[in-house]
Amino acid sequence: MNKAQLVETIAARTATKKEAQEIVETIWDSIKSSLKKKEDVAISGFGTFKVKQTKARMGRNPKTGETIQIPAKKKVAFRASKDLKAILA
Repeated sequence: MNKAQLVETIAARTATKKEAQEIVETIWDSIKSSLKKKEDVAISGFGTFKVKQTKARMGRNPKTGETIQIPAKKKVAFRASKDLKAILA
């Protein structure tokens, strides 16, 4: 399912397509702003999004074999809830 399909599904159940688009955009913006503030986003029955910090490390360029320094960075991690895992099992 992509974003457009999600909007269609919401529009079919609750609102117009324009209102559904606004709902989806509001949800995405809320999740993004919370993660930017380094806050966890827990959606009951679905899962939790967290920002994790990776350490700097040494890596290797697969094309040349040259050793390179990979800088530390932040990444988003998702952990599925027990309910979601049960549906997929």
